Amino acid sequence: MRVFENLADLSAFVGRELEPGGWHRVTQPMIDEFARATGDQQWIHVDPERAAQGPYGTTIAHGFLTLSLVSVLLQDVYRVESARMGVNYGLDRVRFPAPVPVGSRVRVRATLRSFDRIAPDTAQIGWDAVVEREGSDKPVCVAQTVSRIVE
Repeated sequence: MRVFENLADLSAFVGRELEPGGWHRVTQPMIDEFARATGDQQWIHVDPERAAQGPYGTTIAHGFLTLSLVSVLLQDVYRVESARMGVNYGLDRVRFPAPVPVGSRVRVRATLRSFDRIAPDTAQIGWDAVVEREGSDKPVCVAQTVSRIVE
């Protein structure tokens, strides 16, 4: 994990990539809970028997479940010591190039794309986040995230 003392230290990191984070397993209970919360009960996500006969041979995580993990995956790779809080501000671009089969382990690679001071104690930052699946050369999610950090 890369620890930045304050926002000024983080600003000097623009254009650089963090070390990848730790692996996180995507389980069927996670997928099922996400399906219940969002109402997306498509069989490729929640019906292991039917999914075994489908194109992926097993259930797969929702793309938006994978995307929702980006925040926690980023918490594995960096921290700003002086931060009082951080909030998601949005996304500029998102793609899901490959599926996440149940039981897969994922992690994030992140490059600091942008840093803008929007107030004396607040910065808007952009990460190029690439979510990788263990054992696969193709990313499962590529996203340009935007967040705000307050000191």
